[in-house]
Amino acid sequence: MADTVEKPVPEIETGSGPAPLIIPRSEHPVSRRDIDLEALKVLYRLRDAGHVAYLVGGGVRDLFLGKIPKDFDISTDARPGELRKLFKNSRIIGRRFRLVQVYYRGGKIIEVSTFRQPSEFDLANENEVLAADNTFGTPADDAFRRDLTINALFYEIENFSVIDYTGGVKDLRDGIIRIIGDPDRRIIRDPVRMMRAVRHAARGNFTIEPRTWAAICRHRDKLALCPTSRIRDELFRDLQGGASRDWARLCLESGLFQVLFPFYAPLLGRDPATGPAAPQLLALFGVIDRLRGEGQPLPEHILLALVCVPWALEEMGLMAMADPGRQSHQRTQELTAALTVHLEHLNIKRAVKDQMAGLLANLPVFYHHAGGGDWPAWLARKSYFKTGIMFCRLYQEALGEAEPEPLALAFEPLPANRSARKRSPRRRGRGPASAVQSSKGGGIFGLKK
Repeated sequence: MADTVEKPVPEIETGSGPAPLIIPRSEHPVSRRDIDLEALKVLYRLRDAGHVAYLVGGGVRDLFLGKIPKDFDISTDARPGELRKLFKNSRIIGRRFRLVQVYYRGGKIIEVSTFRQPSEFDLANENEVLAADNTFGTPADDAFRRDLTINALFYEIENFSVIDYTGGVKDLRDGIIRIIGDPDRRIIRDPVRMMRAVRHAARGNFTIEPRTWAAICRHRDKLALCPTSRIRDELFRDLQGGASRDWARLCLESGLFQVLFPFYAPLLGRDPATGPAAPQLLALFGVIDRLRGEGQPLPEHILLALVCVPWALEEMGLMAMADPGRQSHQRTQELTAALTVHLEHLNIKRAVKDQMAGLLANLPVFYHHAGGGDWPAWLARKSYFKTGIMFCRLYQEALGEAEPEPLALAFEPLPANRSARKRSPRRRGRGPASAVQSSKGGGIFGLKK
């Protein structure tokens, strides 16, 4: 079989660049029947008002792949003020770039943006991180401004065609993730693009093309230059996206994982993808994906606590505690202090870190009693009992010691140990102790009458 020769990837073009590839309806799978009705209303109203308007971005990508899009975004040549006049049920939002949100019943929102230019390429300093993007442009400008070729496709309703400026259709069909333009330069402008490339490769089981992959490996440390809020939001999208195991594998291979979780560097060794902590980490991510696939997403504190389990076991020596029950309070305080330092760059809320510390500190307690059949009564009375059981069972599933089960069942505790010492029954009545009569017929305090 002959080797396939790829054409060189074009650098960023503007409106004066080459004409786009137009894919007619007979040659692509995107159908109006799969497009949200309100999105179609917006597209038709813009067309009838004389504007150019396309369905854009991830919506077109997902429809092309036969998936149901989460959002339907629209780009047009109409300016925000014109959009506001055209859609009375709308509002203008945004500071870096003004967008229009069109509201419909049931809380549905269709987001409409004006075609933009890739203004970051006008910056004089090549090492300057993307700061602003406020200039309007053409459809070609808007396509080349986007991060990945597969996210730069347009769908137009006049002839039901897909418009491709960047080779995104070919990359979709070939299963390729490619950053538009020079990957080094574009990653330097906005390092978050590395996370998006890895995310789409993991979710679609795609391959990151060599130039993009090499640029990610070279510039992974620049992720720390991005605002904390953006990194945190992108991270939780990856953890909750249903493909976190493949995402973690790619992050380990590229080195992004050590940037996101630097406290793991000593545990991963010189080859993070096959380091000592990697197998258990990937197994835990597999549990997270299973639950997400069953429609049971985990809250933030449990997600992050599962990610931190191998680190806590190794660095904090959780399973080596002589008396896990008695030492859990002290270990909770130690874990809280450590998590505060290690997760500072992600700006995790204090309440989330406290909950994480509690889960991790008590994991040895639940793991120690999980195989005994009965739970001690003192443990069954704890407020965190059911959550602790669930967390322990998820950990056991990752180890291969427990069968996968629905999250609701993971909350169901085994019966408490009935042989445990029972509490003395409470004294009935509300009167003072001095008012209780002696059972032998004596007076108060047992004195004779």
